[in-house]
Amino acid sequence: MDNPFSLIWYVLFLPLAGSLIQALFGGAVVRRLGPAQGKRLMGTIAVLPVAASFLIGVVLVQQLTTMPVQTRHEVVTLFDWIQLQSISIPFEALVDPLSMTMVLIITGVGALIHLYATGYMGDDRDYTRFFTYLNLFIAFMLILVLGNNLPLLFIGWEGVGLCSYLLIGFWYKDLNNARAANKAFIVNRIGDWGLMLGMFLLMVVLAGSKVSLQSNHYLSYEVIFANAVNALRAHPELATAIALLLFVGACGKSAQFPLYFWLPDAMAGPTPVSALIHAATMVTAGVYLLNRMHVLFELSPVASAVVAMVGAFTAVFAALIAFGQTDIKKVLAYSTVSQLGFMFIACGSGAYWAGMFHVTTHAFFKALLFLGSGAVIYAMAHEQDMRRYGNLIKYLPITAGTMIAGYLAIAGVPGLAGFYSKEAILGGALGNEHAIAGGVNLGAVAGWVGLFAAMLTAWYMTRLTMLTFFGKQERWRELPAEEHHEEAHAHDAHEAHEEHAHEDPHGFFFTDEEMAARHEEHEHHHALTGDHQPKEVPPSMWIPLVVLAVLSIGGGYVLHQHELLQKWLYPSGLAVLDPALVPGHPHALPLMALSIFAAGLGLAAGLFFYWKGLPAKETYDESKWSPFRKAARDQFGYDGALMDAGVNGGRDIGLAMWKGVDVAVIDGAVNGLAWTVGRIGDLVRRVQTGFVRSYALMMLLGGVGLLLFLLMELRKLGGAQ
Repeated sequence: MDNPFSLIWYVLFLPLAGSLIQALFGGAVVRRLGPAQGKRLMGTIAVLPVAASFLIGVVLVQQLTTMPVQTRHEVVTLFDWIQLQSISIPFEALVDPLSMTMVLIITGVGALIHLYATGYMGDDRDYTRFFTYLNLFIAFMLILVLGNNLPLLFIGWEGVGLCSYLLIGFWYKDLNNARAANKAFIVNRIGDWGLMLGMFLLMVVLAGSKVSLQSNHYLSYEVIFANAVNALRAHPELATAIALLLFVGACGKSAQFPLYFWLPDAMAGPTPVSALIHAATMVTAGVYLLNRMHVLFELSPVASAVVAMVGAFTAVFAALIAFGQTDIKKVLAYSTVSQLGFMFIACGSGAYWAGMFHVTTHAFFKALLFLGSGAVIYAMAHEQDMRRYGNLIKYLPITAGTMIAGYLAIAGVPGLAGFYSKEAILGGALGNEHAIAGGVNLGAVAGWVGLFAAMLTAWYMTRLTMLTFFGKQERWRELPAEEHHEEAHAHDAHEAHEEHAHEDPHGFFFTDEEMAARHEEHEHHHALTGDHQPKEVPPSMWIPLVVLAVLSIGGGYVLHQHELLQKWLYPSGLAVLDPALVPGHPHALPLMALSIFAAGLGLAAGLFFYWKGLPAKETYDESKWSPFRKAARDQFGYDGALMDAGVNGGRDIGLAMWKGVDVAVIDGAVNGLAWTVGRIGDLVRRVQTGFVRSYALMMLLGGVGLLLFLLMELRKLGGAQ
């Protein structure tokens, strides 16, 4: 192997091979060796390919660091993929700082999540099917970030969407899970519409321009970016249109307003899936797209301003919604949406490296928080309502300690990972003038909004931590036993169920009787009762928590030292990423002091309200909740409005089209024509009696009629004279 970067194909294909092994042999191995030994073997086989990809990625990164900064850009071609007249599309991978940063996040955090899943999914019936999807998810995400042309990016983009659909709806026979998977799939198709139009428009502009393309690899990045600048510089309106269409695609994948609402429902999938989607794979795709395509956004300050403001609004909006959630995973889900808003503030402001910095640190502490929440749920008999926790630090010291590290990191406590990346984002937004629209520096506006969102983040995460791990009350002991029994699983997403037998004429989903049987089976192993004793999770689950906690504590500091990540991500020829053009700090502002003050204010407010445990206004009786909290619980009516407009409204339009157009017009015309022909047939049928005399009489009448007709015609001509 002459080119050492050819190792990149092992990074890509090892998870794919792992997925095929799980799919082809997993079931047979488990049956042959038995559930315990078989699952242990297949779990190991699921983790190893991803871990091996990470190690190879480390080797390649080390190789890149030995090269001069200007040459850290290697394209590795495997074969000629598509040849169409003058267009050539190779199957090629791009090895550069941006793609390898993503590779390390995807495979490193992904391997830890795989290890955790071997314990979390240990008693699941479809163990190998789960890892088939999980390995495939990693493989498609790697295609997305490593592909060096638009078709490969699109394949990875759609593959990630497919895998998210499969994993969110993993327990697919429950109607709620199937709906959540459908919701994610459909909303992402809206984003894909924008992505495809943006790509097509970009190709049309390049093909129609007078720019001389130097290669027939028209769709490869180096050709696109080299020519797009010249083709679009004189047409800023086209640059804005292309950038905004690509941003629509990014909004779909990275759950930005108005396309964010699929992500909280994605909690229907198993907790390792939530961690993988929220931390290491799918939601980072949109941020990666903006970073990879940043040359196009550089040409349009208006599009950049839109990106920054949408990110700012999403950061605050999702943070406010988090205050109304009682499900521990839902709080973390809205936290993800909010943190993604920070990343888009950075990208819109031109501080792309800061966005990637937050992608990296967020992967550490958000994976930690999700896996930690899974450990809590595991220990609490699959109960997800924080109102039924309390004082769990007494029973779950490892889980509590690691989750507290993640909480302090996301809250922006100085010295921990989230502080450095968030402060870099706010500094980038407040310290430059890249995102300008109508003469207003909207990047700076987004920065101030982000500072407020940072305070909210510290506040609602303190609420989650205090209600879960602290307080003297162990609230699950306070409920009547029968209530525990009835509601033990009502908040467990994969067991949540509703009356739907009448909606399922095909018998695909579980009937109510089957669901009841599953509840009974589940409760045989897990039942949250007043005498329940939470227990720490096994090593396969807490080891990833410890590793991620260490990264959440020290990862940001290491990457911040000597501007390590900033200099690593600054490639040659990408002006926007040049720190010299986009300063990291407005030196006139005491930004660090402001960031610390915002985090401290949020922490203090959270401790003030939740130090003594669950406030009376947030108990199980939701009629006592404040109007704000009720509105936050209902997403301020947004999800309901979209359901009414998009789902119910679409259903009403469909019914109207069915009854008004299909039944009344189309079916009416066809049925009316058939009725007319039928009536004519009835009349003709009456003539067909089968009697010869009737036919002779008809012939006679016909002959007489014909003669009379001829006589009348001759009379007109005077022939009858």
